[in-house]
Amino acid sequence: MARTANLGTALVTGASAGIGATYAERLAARGYDLLLVARDVTRLNKLADTLSAKHGVKVEVLGADLSNQSDVKRVEAKLRADEAITLLVNNAGIGPKGPILNDDIDYLDQMIAINVTAANRLAVAAAQTFATRGKGGIINIASAVAIVPDIFNAAYSGTKSYIYALTASLATELKDKGVRVQAVLPGFTRTEIFDRAGGSFDNLPQDRVMDVNDLVDAALAGFDQGEEFTVPSAEDENLVKAFHEARFALGGQASRDRPASRYGVPSKAAA
Repeated sequence: MARTANLGTALVTGASAGIGATYAERLAARGYDLLLVARDVTRLNKLADTLSAKHGVKVEVLGADLSNQSDVKRVEAKLRADEAITLLVNNAGIGPKGPILNDDIDYLDQMIAINVTAANRLAVAAAQTFATRGKGGIINIASAVAIVPDIFNAAYSGTKSYIYALTASLATELKDKGVRVQAVLPGFTRTEIFDRAGGSFDNLPQDRVMDVNDLVDAALAGFDQGEEFTVPSAEDENLVKAFHEARFALGGQASRDRPASRYGVPSKAAA
C-alpha cells in the first residue's frame, strides 16, 4: 500500500498481540511507520514483517519488559530522541488473576509497575516531547472499570483510574500545544490478556464481550472525532457527557472554605 501522507511513526507498546497488535495493523494501513514495543521479540518481528510487506511502511521492533525500569527508560529515550515519532499508543498492561482478596500481592506490584509506572513515564515523556515540537498524539488505553471500579479487582481498577485521571490532566495542560490526547475505556475485549489472567471469555455473557477489531476501529474513530474520552460500546452519548458534567460540577464544590451544611459542623470561616 503506497503512503499518501507523511504521518510519522507511531510507537505502540504491548504490540505483540491483542489491542496493541490491532492498533499496529490499523495505523500501518493509515500510512504510519511503526515502532513496536513488547517483551516477545519473536512475535514482534513476525508482525513487523507482515505489516511492512502488506502496507509498505517501515516497522522497527524494540524488545522491552515494561515492568523493568531500565527497559522503560530505553523506550523513553527512543521516544524523546526520534523526531519521526508523532503518536504514542500507550497500551501495554496486564490484568489481575482474580478477586483482590485472593490475588498475589507481588503480582499486583508488577501489574502496577506496568499499568501505572511505565505508562505514566511514557505518557509524560511523550507530552513533554510533543509539546516542544508543537504536534503529536497520545492514546492511553484505560478501561471501563476506571469509571466503575466497584465491579472489578480493586488494584486493576485503580491502575486504570490512574490512566483516566492522567489523561484528563494532560489534556488540559496540552490544550493549546498542538498535541491531541485520548483515553480509551474498553469493556471486556476478546484478547489474550483475560486468558493469561486465568479467566475465560466463555464464562461471560457474549453480548458483553467486544471483538478487538471493533474496539480499535471505534477507538480510532473517536480519536479522529477529537474525543478525549472514548467508551467504545456506550450507545447513549448523553450518558458520557452527563458523567463528565457531573464530575466537573462536583469538582466545583470539592474545595471550599467550610464543611457542607448537611454535616452540621460549625465552621470557623463563618465566625
